[in-house]
Amino acid sequence: MSIVRMGLLNKPNEWSTEQFRTHWRVNHAPLAARLPGLLAYSQNHVVDSEQRGFSFKRGPEQLDGFSQLSFESLESMQAAIATEVGPLLIEDENKFIGRLRIVTVEPHVVVAPPVSGKVLKRMSLLRRREGISPETFAREWREVHGPMVKQMPGIKGYRQNLIQGRESPKGVVVGHNEMPIDGIVELWFDDAESINNAFGSAIGKETMAHAATFIGEITTFLVETVTVV
Repeated sequence: MSIVRMGLLNKPNEWSTEQFRTHWRVNHAPLAARLPGLLAYSQNHVVDSEQRGFSFKRGPEQLDGFSQLSFESLESMQAAIATEVGPLLIEDENKFIGRLRIVTVEPHVVVAPPVSGKVLKRMSLLRRREGISPETFAREWREVHGPMVKQMPGIKGYRQNLIQGRESPKGVVVGHNEMPIDGIVELWFDDAESINNAFGSAIGKETMAHAATFIGEITTFLVETVTVV
């Protein structure tokens, strides 16, 4: 089972969105690609933060991007960051990132993402309901909710990322109280209309009714993905 290190990025206030995206893609990507043992690396640039398809309670998060770096194991990830590339990454991050938090996640593919073609990707931060344990959240999400989402029309790809560790800011390990995110969803659709059709369907409404039993907040973003490795 691979492990994924995801960054939650906010640009500096004084930087334009275009400046931030260009530096991340042109300057930072080649540095991160040098990490030994890196299996895959993609950047997800946030282009929209509307709560499309449903009116579920949204959390306070505002983001400019998500990074995703895949490694064979937690040990190989830690070893890569401990190499001489690690300090170079931090030095560059301090130039173009205003706020950086890290989550380590265990990915679970429900519907294999498309490998080519033009599709729309949506990423969502999940926070479990008050009174729901991490174990109950994980069980409901993986065993009940995932199969329901899979039945929704127009789903081109669906991956669940269960949070295993949190750093806020990067390098400072914190708990759920300091960073109340339990999961990150990746969903792929043909277009924005497909999102509304999926969640507006009978199974879509049933799926969101189930979501309300164990999820307290769903904070969604549309992203443009840049595949580096």
